[in-house]
Amino acid sequence: MKHVPAVLPRWIDVVLLPVLNVAMALFAAGLVVWAIGQNPLTAVQLLVQGAFGSALAWSYTLYYTTNFICTGLAVAVAFHCGHFNIGAEGQGTVGGLGVGLVLLAGDAWLPAPLLVPLAILGGLLAGAGWAFVPAWLQARRGSHIVITTIMFNFLASTLMVWLLVNVVKVPGNQAVESRLFAPGAVLPSAQAVFGAFGLDWPDTPLNLAFVLALLACVLVWAMLWHTRLGYALRAVGLASGAARYAGIDPRRLTVIAMCISGALAALVGANEIAGVHHKLLLDFVAGAGFTGIAVALMGRNHPLGIVLSALLFGALAQGGSELVFEMPAFTRDMSVAVQGFVVLFCGALALLLRPPVAWVYGRLAKVPA
Repeated sequence: MKHVPAVLPRWIDVVLLPVLNVAMALFAAGLVVWAIGQNPLTAVQLLVQGAFGSALAWSYTLYYTTNFICTGLAVAVAFHCGHFNIGAEGQGTVGGLGVGLVLLAGDAWLPAPLLVPLAILGGLLAGAGWAFVPAWLQARRGSHIVITTIMFNFLASTLMVWLLVNVVKVPGNQAVESRLFAPGAVLPSAQAVFGAFGLDWPDTPLNLAFVLALLACVLVWAMLWHTRLGYALRAVGLASGAARYAGIDPRRLTVIAMCISGALAALVGANEIAGVHHKLLLDFVAGAGFTGIAVALMGRNHPLGIVLSALLFGALAQGGSELVFEMPAFTRDMSVAVQGFVVLFCGALALLLRPPVAWVYGRLAKVPA
């Protein structure tokens, strides 16, 4: 077609199209708000104010963002190697279990500056180990990694229930949870960190796990685009046959990529168990593993895009909660539907606007046929 370029500039694919997709999702959500007799502009104002209107709002938004960054990175690393990791939910669960068991075992005799890093390391190893089995089955037995990682989500949930009920549950306590960790054996909260510098900050779930998530983004970026391992992972994901011809073993890279993904997903457990709840309990991942799939897709599997995408989903989670409170006609199910619209337009329909955008760009830039 005349004036339609075969290749678009990267800023259109990476920036403009995601922004337009989000705008379409919010427009669709606005139609839902209008259909129930509410003002869409008021709803957007309440959502933005609930997510970014105060230090309290920012803290909760960044708390949700932390989990979504970790699971988004977990999905992205596997995706660069050509695999679709659906198991971040289970890997985060087992990662949190590893964190909690180390803290329960050592909080009585190890100092916190040593115990907390060991607990995080234990969580990373647990998450990586949980991802290793589906990776090995894919690499050596040909079992599809989508199916096995989904199954391992249920196995992780069952393992957590069994351990909490039969091993670490406090005798006589009706709640299915462990005892609290020692006061110092936790990740410092944002309130404690800012307080150390004389700054006032509200008491929220935000903690140092947010810094760990950002550090993970930097390390993943450096690994994927500035190391031989990252080059090999991307080569396998783009063309496994060519990578094999060049001397790269796709089976070995599959296992490595999935173990890295499992370790990244385990950071959710560090955030929730060591940073927020300070005890082992059920269902602390709360769907963040599945949201991470949408975060990675919308962020184009790049760490910077994942941070921005995770911030959007964190804002929707926090702002949606405030919107439900301030606008009773807008139910919690509708808040979930807004996130669903974002997933729909930024995931399944991500390329819907690409042809008209390419045509407009071609006209403006006077691209020849």
